[in-house]
Amino acid sequence: MDLTGGFTLDHSSSTAAPSSGAPRIGAPSTRASTTCASSTRAPSVGAASGAASAGAPPRLPSQGGAERRAEGGSARLAEGGSAGGGGGRGLRKRPAVTELRLSAFAGHRSAVHALGPVTLFAGPSGSGKSTTLRAYEALARLGAGDTLDEVFPDAVDCVPERARPDAQGRRGFRIGCTVDGPEGPVHLDLAVQAEPRLRIVGERLTGRGRTLLATALRDPGRTTVQAEWHTAGTTPVTRAPFPDDLLGTALLPLRVAGKTPGQLEVLAAAEQVVIGLRSAFACDPRPEGMRAPVPPGEGRLRRGCGNLAEVLHRTHTDCPRRHHRLAAVAGAGCSGPVTGLGVQELPEGAVRAVLERGGRPATPLGRLGDGELRYLALALTLLTGPGVLEMDRIAEVPDAMQSLTLLADGLDRDLDARQVGELLGLATGIAADGHIRVAGAVGDRTAAQARRMPGVTVVDLGT
Repeated sequence: MDLTGGFTLDHSSSTAAPSSGAPRIGAPSTRASTTCASSTRAPSVGAASGAASAGAPPRLPSQGGAERRAEGGSARLAEGGSAGGGGGRGLRKRPAVTELRLSAFAGHRSAVHALGPVTLFAGPSGSGKSTTLRAYEALARLGAGDTLDEVFPDAVDCVPERARPDAQGRRGFRIGCTVDGPEGPVHLDLAVQAEPRLRIVGERLTGRGRTLLATALRDPGRTTVQAEWHTAGTTPVTRAPFPDDLLGTALLPLRVAGKTPGQLEVLAAAEQVVIGLRSAFACDPRPEGMRAPVPPGEGRLRRGCGNLAEVLHRTHTDCPRRHHRLAAVAGAGCSGPVTGLGVQELPEGAVRAVLERGGRPATPLGRLGDGELRYLALALTLLTGPGVLEMDRIAEVPDAMQSLTLLADGLDRDLDARQVGELLGLATGIAADGHIRVAGAVGDRTAAQARRMPGVTVVDLGT
């Protein structure tokens, strides 16, 4: 199996359709060919008008670095216009991941999953529910600028078990997604070599029947891949080396000048994919870390939700309308009467959250059951947005054009049927306006319950 291949653009026709399939590595007998204001400013996703088109690319910092994006194209997004050559089309449709492809990833082969506003993955233990969400989160982190070794610290475990190495001992895996938005469906496919050294060996970005970006590993001795992207000017294609540990699509806004219709088309597609991927927030509430008082801070909810009281302390002041709505939702999922969610400032300077019970004494959240705590944390995530979550928020894109995709492995863990019903009802109601999407893994009982609920897509991985 040859892992030094990849993709090249078809230069013979400006409307040539891309070849089908992702870069093939790691497979037997195949060859490679509604948010509160945030005090943290995220990097731009736009293009620098004077971006270089050749030479060694700059190294991106890890997630959150301001240098990761140049600022030219984000101004177009902020004004509500399309970044591409669309004749003044308005940016009306929020970018969202609508398909996930696991061509060869862990236990998945040729798996293609359509994603609706609320999608639940079901199936027996070992069917790949958690692995599916892991692939989604990996693409999201790569889109945010994380390096390959940060995203895949145990990359060998992602290689299909029966994948045979080639003569050089190389094996890998393939994943991809489709991001729909104002530029129509844009497809990203990625081939990763896991052995003997972790690296990206092929990447392809396609949209409107055209290959917009293609990369290939030409010299295994170098730490770069050869990238070429659509230009459609006096030079139809631009070529440059890209690092082999970063997503090339996320680098395009730094490298493409945006001076020709072709370059604008490439930028628009890349920006759409990056925005769609960066909307993901993986939430896994851990009740054991949510019971103790916490010091007040910036109030951005972490993945494990251990700082839930800190976030409620912030939303109580900054987002009173959503805070009151959360209190109403809490009453539907917690035992006993609930008239509000309060925050107490303790003498030592810490804060703790309490359920207000009307005329009865308040109940500290530390006294709640695991299911109640998980229910509150997931409901808070659905009712807030990127500005209240510890995620890579895109400050240069208007809030009206941003969305949030909640990734929740074990969404129904510790929850009873009533709590699951309330959460799914909340999710489908909010998802109707396009701001919130959910992708979660659930058990059989929740899957059966969800199949009876309009607006929920259940993907059974056991069939």
